[in-house]
Amino acid sequence: MKTDLFDFELPEELIAQTPAPERSGSRLLVYDRSADRLEHRNFQDIVEYFNSGDLLILNSSKVIPARMYTVESSYGRAGYEILFVKEVGGGRFEAMVKPGRRFKPGKQHMMPGNNLVEVDEVLDSGLRVLHFVDNDDPVSIYRRHGEMPLPPYITSRESSPDRYQTVYSNEEGSIAAPTAGLHFDEHILAALARKGVKIATVVLHVGLGTFKPVECDNIFDHKMHEEVFNISEETAELFSATRAGGNRVWACGTTSVRTLESAIQSDGSLKTGWQKTEIFISPGYKFKAIDCLITNFHLPRSTLLMLVSAFATREKILELYNEAVKERYRFFSFGDSMVLL
Repeated sequence: MKTDLFDFELPEELIAQTPAPERSGSRLLVYDRSADRLEHRNFQDIVEYFNSGDLLILNSSKVIPARMYTVESSYGRAGYEILFVKEVGGGRFEAMVKPGRRFKPGKQHMMPGNNLVEVDEVLDSGLRVLHFVDNDDPVSIYRRHGEMPLPPYITSRESSPDRYQTVYSNEEGSIAAPTAGLHFDEHILAALARKGVKIATVVLHVGLGTFKPVECDNIFDHKMHEEVFNISEETAELFSATRAGGNRVWACGTTSVRTLESAIQSDGSLKTGWQKTEIFISPGYKFKAIDCLITNFHLPRSTLLMLVSAFATREKILELYNEAVKERYRFFSFGDSMVLL
């Protein structure tokens, strides 16, 4: 399948630069697949679409302030970017660096807080393996001195960093937010609980693949970056009970979808514990774990757009996106929301 089949025209002014004033104040496009029915609502209305006994799965991964810049370098210049990707053990971590030519093995660069970072090796992917000379906990340094790794299409820095975290995030490890969850606030979650909706969490630490576009001509030549995820015994039990009761499983965001579809076993249960996934969901995929999907509006030619196209067909998703453009919905990470039933 050709990658350019997932292109669409988007006016630049519809790329949301800041979140809605209130988390649940965004707009909501609702599409019922079985009835082929489209509705324009507000996110607060999402509670109406849940039934008592349904299960909502949220990704509780927390974003690391993963972007940091050098304050001095051995080349006498400042401002080189080091984007944390993941820890690899022994105090070392992988990072995307700019400009790469300045980060050769053995070179050192000064970071904020008088922290010296040294390059250990260059990987085939172009990523660098680094370590801080006097600290074996790189995440702690990023936590103190880093900034939120907002996507490159968000040029505004007006919003508070906490708006790029979900209200339920609790396990640090992502370098991008699971943005479908940014619309939920405590009032929505409480209303769902009062309605008898069960809420469970998984953890998938969002990795570099979020920033990587599909560059090959055929989508099936694209290789996903590996990400780690965790499913607790409690979540697995709630999932099985929901299925046994004939109720629906809702996934909030593509990361929750990828987690559940990676962990589903032949007997219909979820494998628990920490696991790894490189799953790439695209049209033709048969979903085994979810019934409803809450998602944002995604970038053209992205794996996220391909995943939602698998859930509701490419033609229908592009039709819905064109409708969203016509109705002036806000797109991408800080944009509006969509529900596929």
